[in-house]
Amino acid sequence: MGNTVKRVLFVNSEIFPYLPESEIANIGRYLPQGIQERKKEIRSFMPRYGCINERKNQLHEVIRLSGMNIIINDVDRPLVIKVASISSARMQVYFIDNEDYFHRKSVYHDAEGKFFEDNSERAIFFARGVLETVKKLRWAPDIIHCQGWISQVLPLYLKKCYIDDPIFSQSKVVLSLYDDTPEAFSPDFKDRILFSGVTEKDVEILSEPTGINLAKLAAGYSDGIILGTGNVHEDIVAFCKESGLPVLPYNAAAMEDGSYIEDYNNFYDQL
Repeated sequence: MGNTVKRVLFVNSEIFPYLPESEIANIGRYLPQGIQERKKEIRSFMPRYGCINERKNQLHEVIRLSGMNIIINDVDRPLVIKVASISSARMQVYFIDNEDYFHRKSVYHDAEGKFFEDNSERAIFFARGVLETVKKLRWAPDIIHCQGWISQVLPLYLKKCYIDDPIFSQSKVVLSLYDDTPEAFSPDFKDRILFSGVTEKDVEILSEPTGINLAKLAAGYSDGIILGTGNVHEDIVAFCKESGLPVLPYNAAAMEDGSYIEDYNNFYDQL
């Protein structure tokens, strides 16, 4: 893509300060700022988990973007878009919200530590919600950077359902991989993920609906891979390397001193 990258869409599972500091949340916070400081336009999205304090973080609904419905499991789910600002970074964060999926007070597990049965549906809703909202913004990204397992449905949908849309026709997907891989999803994930342009053959890998297989599915529809931690599951790393995709290795020193931002920026430009 060379130096033509002007717009980067960040699809994050976590962003600090809306969620506690972690490897993923800190990258979600500081990477978009760093890329914006390198003269690229950015947009940043994450789910509006119920544990996020709307008053404290000054979230408010964007009426002009809300009002769409997304059908999952034959049920119309209202898509609500909220926005907040990180003033010190001069950037906005868009939140994908829905009462059924994102109003519970924990992120991925219930009070007993059990992985939510509908986490696969939440990932589907998040992916479609981001893509539909970006369409409504009429903002065509050159790079879509997905971070965290809940973003990993998006590469499939982009390349199979949205790639003919002028907004996304030139978009390339960068997938950052971490050690947040869920053990397993509900058995019906493969059926739930089917959507316009997506066939059963496309998602055959989800016959065994594990987090490892979801990551492999996402990698298969990506244009570049970033290893965001040194602890990515070895099966996923092997799959990415065997696929022949460009892979940016994990660099602990760059993470420590912040120079990873320049590395990521160069990686975008080279795709």
